[in-house]
Amino acid sequence: MTVLLHTAAELRALGRPGPAGSRAVVMTMGALHDGHAGLIRAARELADQVVVTVFVNPLQFGAGEDLDRYPRTLDSDVRVAEQAGADVVFAPDTDEVYPGGEPQVRISAGPMGERLEGAVRPGHFDGMLTVVAKLLHLTDPDVALYGQKDAQQLALIRRMVRDLNFPVQVRAVPTVRDTDGLALSSRNRYLSLGERHTALALSRALFAGRDRLTAQAALHARAQAAPPPRARADALTALGEARAA
Repeated sequence: MTVLLHTAAELRALGRPGPAGSRAVVMTMGALHDGHAGLIRAARELADQVVVTVFVNPLQFGAGEDLDRYPRTLDSDVRVAEQAGADVVFAPDTDEVYPGGEPQVRISAGPMGERLEGAVRPGHFDGMLTVVAKLLHLTDPDVALYGQKDAQQLALIRRMVRDLNFPVQVRAVPTVRDTDGLALSSRNRYLSLGERHTALALSRALFAGRDRLTAQAALHARAQAAPPPRARADALTALGEARAA
């Protein structure tokens, strides 16, 4: 049965399953779906204990974004986590994660965090890395799993773990998609039908590019396997013999 905890003290008191027990963490902002479940199942294969964090981090929401209306569905989240194999759901409140209020010291994402999504969401990745660092400290895992869907986020977390010597292994898990190809996301519920159709353009372009590369690779392999062409050499030989005669 999955245990629901709200404080770091409760998590420390729970401990690990045995002196050599390993722990994996899956960090979420709640509103769990099949993509999160895939992360939890992957974690289950890697560790003796799986902790799922549920925390809507205010630091990674900019002005005018959806902090207040972001879906909060803890009861449902616990059920999804349990069905996927989680041992613990750690759902701290804001005061537990930021006991001194808004932190004055934060992790900087640096130049990597100022490009792509960071260019249109200034400060987002600083807030994301800050809470990831704090949750790594609070949960003390051996391995942390993240989806490949948020590629820039994953790259920044890996860089932070390396640069700051966090004693944790970061594992990437493939993106889980809906039947129409759209990557699963807690925010997909915001999309109108028209917006969803527009959002699908990216996945369709990615799949088309993949298929084209696969086809090109297959053609190249067949060309490499075929015997070398001899038509030109034979023609030159025949021409030489004709001139000699």
